[in-house]
Amino acid sequence: ALLSPPDAEKTLDYWNEGARRKLESALASQPVAQRAKNIILFIGDGMGLSTMSAARIYKGQLAGSSGEESLLAMETFPHVALAKVSGAVLEDVHPTPAEPPTDPTCFQTYTIDRQVPDSAGTGTAYLCGVKANAKTLGLSGAADYGKCRTGFGNEVDSILHRARLMGKSVGIVTTTRVQHASPGAAYAHSVSRSWYADANMPKEALRDGCKDISYQLVHNTDINVILGGGRMYMTPKRTPDPEYPEDPAQNGTRKDGVDLIAEWLHAKQVRAGGARFVWDKKGLDAVEDDSVSHLMGLFEPKDMKYELNRNTSTDPSIVEMTEKAIRILRRNPNGFFLFVEDEIDHGHHSGRAKQALMETVMLDRAVARAGELTSLSDTLTVVTADHSHVFTFGGNTLRGTSIFGLAPKKAKDKRAYTSILYGNGPGYSIRDGGRPAASLPAAEDKDYRQQAAVPLETETHSGEDVMVLAQGPMAHLFHGVQEQHYIAHAMAYAACIEPYTTRPQCGTARRASSHSLQCSPKPLLTLLAFCVAVYVVGG
Repeated sequence: ALLSPPDAEKTLDYWNEGARRKLESALASQPVAQRAKNIILFIGDGMGLSTMSAARIYKGQLAGSSGEESLLAMETFPHVALAKVSGAVLEDVHPTPAEPPTDPTCFQTYTIDRQVPDSAGTGTAYLCGVKANAKTLGLSGAADYGKCRTGFGNEVDSILHRARLMGKSVGIVTTTRVQHASPGAAYAHSVSRSWYADANMPKEALRDGCKDISYQLVHNTDINVILGGGRMYMTPKRTPDPEYPEDPAQNGTRKDGVDLIAEWLHAKQVRAGGARFVWDKKGLDAVEDDSVSHLMGLFEPKDMKYELNRNTSTDPSIVEMTEKAIRILRRNPNGFFLFVEDEIDHGHHSGRAKQALMETVMLDRAVARAGELTSLSDTLTVVTADHSHVFTFGGNTLRGTSIFGLAPKKAKDKRAYTSILYGNGPGYSIRDGGRPAASLPAAEDKDYRQQAAVPLETETHSGEDVMVLAQGPMAHLFHGVQEQHYIAHAMAYAACIEPYTTRPQCGTARRASSHSLQCSPKPLLTLLAFCVAVYVVGG
């Protein structure tokens, strides 16, 4: 049923007073120009602006309101920017089994070789600070996709890696496999985002000395918390999965016979003590926050299930994983860096908008919970996306219409259509010489595929800019229209991480490895200092 707008909205005072309060808040706002002790980077994989807007309405409707007046937790952040993402490639899709004032900033997401990007090239940009070629991880643009030897000498270290070298605790939380493109860019250097295990690599690459992404997860960076999916890539071939022991399709895949989970446990217990591995929610809940220095939780053989398909008694949510990670990482007096990703992307690729929007709502709940567990005075929180999708909603729908509902008037073919549509993808369908009419309640189902204009096996990414929202120390650095790699630099500057350890208030800091960003910090440092000075004087 449609919900009528509140009567207050029909008065002038409602809008004038609301604007006045916003103006007063804007005028009172001041940038927090101190160093950030902690950084949390939230990535909504595939979370374009249209996805955010639709998720905002969905969130409100889940709470019983008409939805349009709702606000995502991330949308309360005072500093907003856009990132340029354009550089076209299809994501390597693996469907889930049964599965105050704002400074506008824009970040472009293209990669060196693509106008519309993938999650590997974008991950390298926002984590490592350089634009790269599509489908490569943690490598500069000098490395070519799929050519093992071109990666040697062209490695770039992520801000997560450099934060760990400087004594901070670091963590990864994702609803995909932990070896996937976005989290993989935090620790791996690979000419192919698909080299999850040695079984996924060509023989020539193995002979040339390249390592699979799972191997690098265990050996490249001392990561304190690793939570997500991806068990099968960590254990030897034919190793039964602990959750699905009777299903051989879920068995381990490694050809080298190495049990990387056991290897990781042994190494962390010997060096640090208090390491734990868990594979279900019960195990995660049993971990005492102060009893471990290292925690690995792998909750599915591949990607974790969509939230709407999740078994809440066996699999943790992104909110629960984020909370556990923060409680462990925040014990470090030097601070922490946490990467959190929700795979909104897979819902869009499959043309299932409800799955994608629920993932967006869950990411936002994780953002809200993180805010409750940390302090604005010492924690910089950044929320952004790697890229967008060819997802839209329109049709002159009335206020309070379900976000998954029908447009009020039929199309030119005299058939109903949903407000949500895709530019391409598996939702394309022709029956009896035309497209089928959309109908309720079918369109409200979690696995309903909205119609698409062009037939494709999987829906594609889109190339428009994505939002960046920030709060906390140095959040005002996120402003204007920027290239996506700027995100890594602004975060590093905010927390005095290489190559920005010489900025005022940083003190003495350890240097990162030789794979750090190969650029001089002086020009950007001078520019950032100038921007801060202008902002403070202007405010």
